[in-house]
Amino acid sequence: MHITVATGLYPPDIGGPATYAVMLEQELPAHGFSITTVPFTTVRRYPKIIRHLRYTWKLWCASKNADIIYALDPVSVGVSAWVVAKVRQKKFVLRVPGDYAWEQGQLRFGITDQFHDFIEKRYQYNWRVRALSRIESFIAAQAVQVIVPSRYMATAIEKWGVAAEKIKVIYSALEPLPVSEKRETLRAQQSFPFPTLVSAGRLVPNKGFLGVIDVFVAIKAQYKDALLVIVGDGPQQSVLEKYVEEKGLVDGVRFVGRYSKEAMGAVVRAADVFVLNTAHEGLSHQLLEVMDLGTPIVTTAVGGNPELITDGINGYLVPYNDTAALTAAVTHILHHSESRERLVQMARSRSKEFSKEAVVAEIATLLKSIAV
Repeated sequence: MHITVATGLYPPDIGGPATYAVMLEQELPAHGFSITTVPFTTVRRYPKIIRHLRYTWKLWCASKNADIIYALDPVSVGVSAWVVAKVRQKKFVLRVPGDYAWEQGQLRFGITDQFHDFIEKRYQYNWRVRALSRIESFIAAQAVQVIVPSRYMATAIEKWGVAAEKIKVIYSALEPLPVSEKRETLRAQQSFPFPTLVSAGRLVPNKGFLGVIDVFVAIKAQYKDALLVIVGDGPQQSVLEKYVEEKGLVDGVRFVGRYSKEAMGAVVRAADVFVLNTAHEGLSHQLLEVMDLGTPIVTTAVGGNPELITDGINGYLVPYNDTAALTAAVTHILHHSESRERLVQMARSRSKEFSKEAVVAEIATLLKSIAV
C-alpha cells in the first residue's frame, strides 16, 4: 500500500508536523506501507505562486502509484495535495494539527483574539483571514477522513462545517528525546544556575514569549542568579531580544536558536521548570517530550493541553499570558521540592500512555480501512 505524505515542515525544521512526518516514514513500513514524503521545504526558496506550482508538480510526480495522498496541513500543502488527489482520483486524507488561518492572522494580519473566540467569528475578519478560513474549511470538507490530534481540535473542525463522522481523533505519539546523562551532570555541562527556566518553540506571537520574559522579571527579582533559556527561532526574535534589553535582562536570558533533539533534551532535563505560555496547541509534541524527561511543566489551559496536563497533578495549567498566575506556578515549583518530584512522577506516568507503537497502529488501521 503506497502513501504519499505532503508536509509543510520536515527536519531540520522543528515542530510537531516535522516529527510526525518522520514517524510515518520510519514506522508505517512495518505495517505494510510504502511511504513517499514530499516536504514543502524543497520549494520554499521560490516566490509564492511559483513555489506552490512547483510543489504541486513534485506531488504529482511522487504520487503516481499512491493509494492515498496524506496532507499534514490544510493550506500550505493541503491545497496542492487535494488538487493532485482530485486529478489522479486518489483518496485524500488530511491531518489538521491547528488552525492555519488563526496562526497567520496572529502573525501577519493583526488578529489579537484567542483561538476560542476566533473559531466563533472566523469569517468576520479582514479578507485575507476570511480567505484562509474558507480555504482550510473547503479542503477539510474534501477529505475522506480528517485526522486531528485532540478532542479539542475535533470540536473546532466541526465548527468549520466538517461532518463529525469524518473526523478521527488520533493523539500525537511520544517521541522520547535522546538523553542519557543525569540531571546534575547536564546542569554542570550547561552551567545552569538555580533556578533555570526553559521555554521553547517557534518565536511567533501565539507562543507567548513576551509573557515568559515578564514572568522571568518577577523570578529574577527573587533569585538574582536566575536564568531563562529560550530555544527556537522565528520572525519575532528581534522583538524579543529588544524587549529583553529594555527589561535589563541581557545577562539573564539566553537565546540559543534552533537545537537538535539531543541538545534540546539535555537543556530541558537540566532545567528546573519548563514554561510553555502558548495561546493554542492542538496537542503538543513538546509537552509530551518534557513530561517524559522529568522536568516540571507550567503551561496554559488552552487547546489540547488539558488533555495532557491535569492541573496540580502532573503540571500546572494557567490562563494564557496571565503573568501573575504563571509566576505563582513557577515559584511554587521552585519553593517546594517535594511538589516537583510528585509532578515529575505523575507526568512521566501519563506520557507512557502515548506510546508510538499504539499511535502508529491506530494510524495504520485507519489508512488501511480508507484504502480498501
